[in-house]
Amino acid sequence: MKENAPFYHRHYVRGYTLANIKSAKKRARTSEKSRLLNTAARSRLRTYIKKVLLAVATGDVEKAQAAFREATPIIDSSVNKGLIHRNKAARSKSRLSARIKALALKAA
Repeated sequence: MKENAPFYHRHYVRGYTLANIKSAKKRARTSEKSRLLNTAARSRLRTYIKKVLLAVATGDVEKAQAAFREATPIIDSSVNKGLIHRNKAARSKSRLSARIKALALKAA
């Protein structure tokens, strides 16, 4: 194991664990898999939110609304996967919707 590996990765790095008990070794493996999947899903969530914000920043109402329609199910599925809390999801959707509404009123 590399000595300069970050602390939070030291529990399971390339097949090496600090655990001695079989169930703890399995838990380290599954935790590492979950961490990688969660990282990818969180990145995807942030990307979709950024697409909405970028569309709002450019001032294109239709593009912003389309991006929001794409982002909404991604945000909801993140709640079901346990990535974010349901209140955070509701807050994110509300804030994005408010930005789009303000943009639409400004454009009209």
